[in-house]
Amino acid sequence: MQIRQVPYDHPDAAKLDAEVQLEYAARYDSEGDATVLHPRMFDPPGGIYLLAYDADDRPVATGGWRSQAANDEGYSDGDAEIKRMYVTVEARGLGLARRILARLEESARAAGRTRMVLETGTKQPEAIALYRSSGYTDCSKFGYYRDDPLSICLAKPL
Repeated sequence: MQIRQVPYDHPDAAKLDAEVQLEYAARYDSEGDATVLHPRMFDPPGGIYLLAYDADDRPVATGGWRSQAANDEGYSDGDAEIKRMYVTVEARGLGLARRILARLEESARAAGRTRMVLETGTKQPEAIALYRSSGYTDCSKFGYYRDDPLSICLAKPL
């Protein structure tokens, strides 16, 4: 497996984003994640977007972070927010999410971010287990889904 930094609007990123949206829709009986994301939010040094490719050069996992500052949605100065962590069904169980998460944390730390934050949901137990086993703990709710009872917000100091 190879992990590459790509723009958020790269065609392979768009492909996996469409897949994860279908998964969100199925798990939450919704239209998917309605959080507004712009490709430039993930441009360094204010963010990064990663794709993992298998031996046949197919995109199989993704994840990114974007800078956040204190605002009325509950973020704090120095936050790096994880978005679009996803591993395709056929690539699950290979440790890709953990590898991408480590790279995201490393790049956010290098960019001067002080805390990694993320929002997930109660219907994503695999994600919750990954983050908690990686040192993330519950924090005050933030972001688009901060008032949703199915939302879980987690944070980890960098």
